[in-house]
Amino acid sequence: MATERYNPRASEPKWQKAWAEAKLFETDNKNPRPKYYVLEMFPYPSGRIHMGHVRNYAMGDVVARYRRANGFNVLHPMGWDAFGLPAENAARDNKVNPRDWTYANIATMRSQLKTMGLSLDWAREIATCDPSYYKHQQKMFLDFWKSGLVERKSAKVNWDPVDMTVLANEQVIDGKGWRSGAPVEQRDLTQWFFKITSMSQDLLDSLDTLDRWPEKVKLMQANWIGRSEGLLIRWPLAKDTAPQGESELEVYTTRPDTIFGASFMAIAADHALARKAAANNPALAAFIDEIKHGGTSVAEIETAEKKGFDTGIRVVHPFDPSWTLPVYVANFVLMDYGTGAIFGCPSGDQRDLDFANKYGLPVVPVVMPEGADAASFQITETAYTDDGVMINSRFLDGMKPTEAFNVVADRLAAISIGNRPMAERKVQFRLRDWLISRQRYWGCPIPVIHCDHCGSIPVPTNQLPVELPQDVSFDKPGNPLDHHPTWKHVNCPQCGKPARRDTDTMDTFVDSSWYFARFTDPWNEAEPTTLSVVDGKNGWLPVNQYIGGIEHAILHLLYSRFFTRAMKVTGHLNEVAEPFEGLFTQGMVVHETYRGPNGWVTPAEIKIEETEGTRRATMLSDGAPVEIGAIEKMSKSKKNVVDPDDILASYGADTARFFMLSDSPPERDVIWTEAGVEGAHRFVQRIWRLVSEAGEHLQGVAPASGTEGDALTISKAAHKTVKLVGEDIEKLAFNKAVARLYEFANVLQPALADIAAGKADSTLRAACRQALEMLCVLIAPMMPHLAEECWAALGGEEFVASQSWPAFDPALTVDNEIVYPIQINGKKRGELTIARDADQAAVEKAALALDAVIKALDGKPPRKVIVVPQRIVNVVA
Repeated sequence: MATERYNPRASEPKWQKAWAEAKLFETDNKNPRPKYYVLEMFPYPSGRIHMGHVRNYAMGDVVARYRRANGFNVLHPMGWDAFGLPAENAARDNKVNPRDWTYANIATMRSQLKTMGLSLDWAREIATCDPSYYKHQQKMFLDFWKSGLVERKSAKVNWDPVDMTVLANEQVIDGKGWRSGAPVEQRDLTQWFFKITSMSQDLLDSLDTLDRWPEKVKLMQANWIGRSEGLLIRWPLAKDTAPQGESELEVYTTRPDTIFGASFMAIAADHALARKAAANNPALAAFIDEIKHGGTSVAEIETAEKKGFDTGIRVVHPFDPSWTLPVYVANFVLMDYGTGAIFGCPSGDQRDLDFANKYGLPVVPVVMPEGADAASFQITETAYTDDGVMINSRFLDGMKPTEAFNVVADRLAAISIGNRPMAERKVQFRLRDWLISRQRYWGCPIPVIHCDHCGSIPVPTNQLPVELPQDVSFDKPGNPLDHHPTWKHVNCPQCGKPARRDTDTMDTFVDSSWYFARFTDPWNEAEPTTLSVVDGKNGWLPVNQYIGGIEHAILHLLYSRFFTRAMKVTGHLNEVAEPFEGLFTQGMVVHETYRGPNGWVTPAEIKIEETEGTRRATMLSDGAPVEIGAIEKMSKSKKNVVDPDDILASYGADTARFFMLSDSPPERDVIWTEAGVEGAHRFVQRIWRLVSEAGEHLQGVAPASGTEGDALTISKAAHKTVKLVGEDIEKLAFNKAVARLYEFANVLQPALADIAAGKADSTLRAACRQALEMLCVLIAPMMPHLAEECWAALGGEEFVASQSWPAFDPALTVDNEIVYPIQINGKKRGELTIARDADQAAVEKAALALDAVIKALDGKPPRKVIVVPQRIVNVVA
């Protein structure tokens, strides 16, 4: 009887409805099974999911379903990172309330995600913009403040004069705001900071405990924290050049060994010495003002033209009173790193060399490669940054740099300047405290009241949450909270006099730095804690498997690591230091780009034809030629996007999930192709055809492993696939697991065809029944709807999603045969398949009987045959 094609449009909604009614994926915190917490980074509700979401959540769902089948009480929640500037911009541009825009987008995206058949506990859904969420965030802010982890201080910030908000360094591009395009200004503002630097060393050291994190992510975090061991040197100012009241310049350096190669000093534009020098120097003041309109991101400073201005101030070399060096204000020195001052050694630093060459400053080589000639060694266009030996450095000559470092440190420590040592050893971190103040409306309000009499006062706990006002206007530039007519005006909770709310809101990174903890008990409203205190043994944290993009490798992950430590200090968490035990960063979804007569066009607008290996694209509308461009990340700007709704409507969720999992290793980019999706869809149909055609002949058949013949072949393939697919999922090697399923289907097909034709005996039917039951459970994490349909076709009880992962018989997973590569004179010429227990003589005889070996020997006996048992055969002709 012909079997109908598998129809995902009918099947998928049916099973999604059944799972929801059964509350199959809702997690009970009191369930005694061992806990497993899998979490994908939650999305920003921009309005539509994209193919990157499909890939990310498909991977997480495989892990969740697999762990559930292996007896774990799995927590797999979903929520929304819902605050942020895009909603505010949409409100301004479209005359809508940010709350309405955000919740409408959440509704759309929730519906889209549900069509993917994800095994999510929707009962725990949270949105960071909901007062029930940020109430606890405000309480934690106050607890952090009470514990000394929050500070309010004046700081230099990037100010966008159009958006009228503070920008992070990374949001300043070419000196302009990333959204407005306006030239950025440097301003001193009083801001709120989380004191993440108080945990710098622990955040760095604990990276070594994260065995299941990618090494590249740990390296990126280590570099961001940036621990360095150096020397703080106090350089005396030449008295006749020093501004009034100034006598020294403090410089932090990691290379004091190069001190005899110093040719200039450089200070930040906002250094106290720079300000004093500019007081009577209009040209210098203008230069400083120019610098203040530049960006402060690391990338921008590295790529910008290096500029300096000689202040006229000079410093005296610590080891030579007759040697003075000029002090420049330079655009590549920042006040918030070290002391805001450096000494330039051009021969050992490319940036310093470029600067010295530009301003005609001396370049003295002080380190050369071992074995080089000190008399002739020169530095002109390229600095020497490798190890070597010291030269032109007086008492340091001939030493290695590490030895010279210690000699300089010890000698300077013995010299006094102003009753203090001229130098002292110091550990410095690149990491800065976390500035969380944002001059925006759509964010979590900072729960502080400012009183002219009492100062900054925390909002009383019983008045939390401090909610955002509903009636906001975006007609004026700047922060709507600041010019709201009533919201900010309150009485001081301490003295009762008129006071003002803090009108800044929190950086949205705060919202996402603890959401994983809130998921563990989102209904808990107890004070003072915001969630169940966990003990590291019976609680949910740390997250066992976290999945998300590499773009969050630094800030989000680092801030989350800080938060778990801070929450431990304040009693919100107990015993847990790290938030994420295992981290996986998946690759992007990429696609070809297409450019038509009028610019970029979408894949849906073109037709591609291939003739004799040549691909040609034309517009569907009028047949105009289209240029096929590079494969790039899917983006709206290049229009190389594929709408998940179109894919789900055309092929179904299982096909989309299966293709995303099958096409490449999950850590690499996946190239979306129509051919690849069609191939995945054919496999979906093939599995359905195999199961449904044989299923009616296997009703009532008891599953059993085969012991000989075709039945044994089927059982060995089944048990081996169970073992290998489980191992692959454990390693997140989803593409390998998919390949095993293809191989398994190939083995099953002939036997199932015999069953459908009524040609199979009872032992083969029993083995196939067992194999198909195993197959249903194996495909369930990847293609859950198809698996349910197949399980029902076999007459299986309950849901396949609630079945245990199959147990395999180890004896059936061992191959009785082995494949020997055959080399002739060192080059592989063939393979020999032979019994695993064959002795050396049998292997040698079989190898010599191969056609490739006979041809190579040309009737002559071999000079030597080397058999490496279980490994390889080498024939020397």
